[in-house]
Amino acid sequence: MYQEKKILVIQTAFPGDAILTLPFIQELKKQKPDYSIDVLCIPLTAEIFETSSSINSVIPLDKKGKQKSFFSFMKFVKELKSKKYELVYSPHRSLRSALINLSLSAKESYGFENSALKFVYKNDVKYDPSAHEVRRNLEFLDGDFGGEKWRILPEISVPSESKKKVSDYLSENKINNFITIAPGSVWETKKYPVKYFKEVIEHFKKNKYQIVLIGGAEDKVICELLRKDDEENVHIAAGEFSFIETIELLRSSSLLICNDSAPTHLGMCVDIPVLTIYCSTVPGFGFYPYNNRSSYISYNELNCKPCGIHGFNSCPVGSFYCAELLLPSLVIEKAEKLISNAK
Repeated sequence: MYQEKKILVIQTAFPGDAILTLPFIQELKKQKPDYSIDVLCIPLTAEIFETSSSINSVIPLDKKGKQKSFFSFMKFVKELKSKKYELVYSPHRSLRSALINLSLSAKESYGFENSALKFVYKNDVKYDPSAHEVRRNLEFLDGDFGGEKWRILPEISVPSESKKKVSDYLSENKINNFITIAPGSVWETKKYPVKYFKEVIEHFKKNKYQIVLIGGAEDKVICELLRKDDEENVHIAAGEFSFIETIELLRSSSLLICNDSAPTHLGMCVDIPVLTIYCSTVPGFGFYPYNNRSSYISYNELNCKPCGIHGFNSCPVGSFYCAELLLPSLVIEKAEKLISNAK
């Protein structure tokens, strides 16, 4: 009796990490076309994986809700084990991911060499901290991804209803020639100052661009500060769209300017110019925009930078020079160059 060959990819990290896992999954499907690929993820990122044609099914793990308790988690793992996965790949390096892998007893399993409980994986995979995250994930696969070959963009398929919602939004608000700005971040030291973003916005308004501000519902406050009562030229879309809908919105944008956060990676899904601003973090961590239409900007002449891989709620040394010394004129100059090169 034929039994379907199955692969499980464990990626329970945040949206940006989810998007940067897609190129690996796309290549995995090419290398193993006769396998069915499932993805274990958090509910927040389920819609991202559901848009990939390389993925058979998406299995949400609600580790803060439905599967929070030990017993509910073990029940979940038991059901997962019944699917009899032959291969397991875990780009996520957490203890929970390792325990799930251990419970599945797959024929072969792959985890990074610096994963928690790395001994539970049958195959250690090199982790290069200096490489881009996409390049790191491709280490799970055989093949030549050297040089520029690793620069594989995430592929998503936007549902027709999402396309219509975005199209209607742009039409109703009479938005056409626009630049998108994502001013938010979970971490305060990743946020480019509001006063500087205002100068950037004013520059592009004078150059006949409309501005669309994006982000989650939690970013509406900062977006209101940036709009300055100019509802005709500055539009707040924060909290209005899902990740996939935001990606569709970006498709029509001339440029995305954002902090070192998830919107950078949303831009890669539609191959638009992205300018990522690095305040307390650095591109060297491996999460910069990597298509050939994009770039980043960072003030690096500081002994205290980077102060951490994620950032902090306030500057550890009390100066925030990493942002304050990165003047708006520098951001504008680089943004203008990206727009010019894209024409």
